[in-house]
Amino acid sequence: MTLDDYDIHAHIAAHMPYAIIILVSAIITACISGIFGMAGGMIFMAVITTFMGVSEAMVVHGAVQSLSNSSRSYLLRSNIRWDVLFFTLIGALPIIIVLYFISYIPEKKWLFLILGLLPFLLWLPRGWMQGDAEKPAHAVLCGAMVMALNIAAGVAGPALDFFYVKTALTRQEIVATKAVTMFASHMVKIVYFGIPLIHSVGFGTLPPLWVFIAAIPCVMIGTWVGTRILLRLNDVNFKSYTKYLVTLVGIYYLCRAAGWV
Repeated sequence: MTLDDYDIHAHIAAHMPYAIIILVSAIITACISGIFGMAGGMIFMAVITTFMGVSEAMVVHGAVQSLSNSSRSYLLRSNIRWDVLFFTLIGALPIIIVLYFISYIPEKKWLFLILGLLPFLLWLPRGWMQGDAEKPAHAVLCGAMVMALNIAAGVAGPALDFFYVKTALTRQEIVATKAVTMFASHMVKIVYFGIPLIHSVGFGTLPPLWVFIAAIPCVMIGTWVGTRILLRLNDVNFKSYTKYLVTLVGIYYLCRAAGWV
């Protein structure tokens, strides 16, 4: 074994514990997102922020979740509501323009607080501040909120679901359309946090490239399993399960914000 071979093996061994956590989490959370169209991203962020800084977590989260969302949108491509996405993009564009001129990195406690409070949007009484992504004005507001929250907290699933869970869309249309929306917002997040991070400290604080490559089949497997389970749910159960699941995740984040876990 040459010295270069030794360095490569040592480098892989040093990153292996975290790599295993990232890859296993990628499979499980991709499966969860494949079923519910959300929640997986919140859980994945909870995992990686235990051993990463905010900027690094944002980049890794964005990369893995963009893989998850793109594969999910491909598997359900015939169910994508492009009319809804058009107005969502209109709402996101002003936020993207504003982000070009500002630099913002949230502290972890505020990150956890925002993530903890987001799920409670789903508990607002029906008819009170009710979001409906099928309405153009609501879809525009949805785009603006999702883009802003994805930068402020790294995750915007509950806010996005606020505009979908009370619509007349089928569960397949909800998951597929939300997947495209989140894919686009995650790509913006990667650029927003990734470029300043790489410019200041290089790639040294990020997982090595092989971890991202290994995440591709992990995410695809998890997504495939999740979409198979999705087909077995009915629309009523789907929306009910989604609300309870993200609420439990939100309570966990509130406990982290308070320093209880």
